Amino acid sequence: MSTLRGASAVDVDSRRIRGVIVVVCVVVLAVLAGSLFIAGARKNAQIDSLRRNGVPVVVTVTGCRGLLGGSGSNDAGYVCRGTFTLRGRHHVDTIPGDLDRPPGTKVRAVTLSADPGLLATAHQLSTAHGSAKVFVLPSAVALVLLLALVLAAARLLIRRGPGPRRTARRFDPARPLVDREPKRFDPGASADSRDSCARPGP
Repeated sequence: MSTLRGASAVDVDSRRIRGVIVVVCVVVLAVLAGSLFIAGARKNAQIDSLRRNGVPVVVTVTGCRGLLGGSGSNDAGYVCRGTFTLRGRHHVDTIPGDLDRPPGTKVRAVTLSADPGLLATAHQLSTAHGSAKVFVLPSAVALVLLLALVLAAARLLIRRGPGPRRTARRFDPARPLVDREPKRFDPGASADSRDSCARPGP
């Protein structure tokens, strides 16, 4: 029977491809979990900063535009922009929320003196609290990542198989320590053998 020459090469290439795919998936999950953890921590920090160091401002709505839904026929909400003045400086920013507000509407909001780009309405801030719920999704992703690593390690160990086992020889009292009985020294036999070896042939 003849064997295919390229079979082993194809097998090696498929293993490498599977290994690359596994590594890419692990990296993607790790990056996703880390990004979600950072986003959740940042959101809680922003809420705490606005509650402790927030400065109240009045935002004047300049205009709103509708957002289309997935099908394109329904409105998914509105995005409104407005202006406010903080320490004598004029700022233009997006008003949080998805409500449709007529131009000229006054909205009470809270911002930071060091970061005017961080803006929240007074109503949103009154109902928002730092919560551990923002870490539920990243924790789930991290759990999936951990399970994937465990499965990959287990598969690698199974593929390698157990190492060679060395069985210890059991001691049998009935069995002699030396299998063969040592030969006894015979001076006469030794002399005859030496004479026969030293005697030249005919």
